Amino acid sequence: MYHKILVPLENGPADQVILDHIRPLATLTGASLVLVHVADGWVARNYRQLNLAESEEMKQDRSYLESKAAELREQGFNVDYILAIGEPADEIIDIANENDVDLIAMSTHGHRFIADFIYGSTADKVRHQVSVPVLMLKA
Repeated sequence: MYHKILVPLENGPADQVILDHIRPLATLTGASLVLVHVADGWVARNYRQLNLAESEEMKQDRSYLESKAAELREQGFNVDYILAIGEPADEIIDIANENDVDLIAMSTHGHRFIADFIYGSTADKVRHQVSVPVLMLKA
């Protein structure tokens, strides 16, 4: 059923919700996991154009991904991770397409009112622009 599951992480408490839910599914299907965090601070958004050094935030994000991947590997999962930079929805969509994933599993926060109306939420944009199922859990 699922061979590779993409799991976007925020580096926050909502991550535990999706990871707790996805572990049994990955175990049942034998799927590998691809963890992704999209750094979207000022340095991350201008990293390539201005040839900047990684910010402290980006270093912390990479360390966080490494620790989550190691934790899941210790539990017997096959895990890769990607630290992306830029606009979260666009990066998640690109990574899903480039890595031939079967499912995207992500947490959501509900509505941010006017900001969601103007810009759209990350989860909403992802689910409308990928061809694979998207599992969304409210954190």
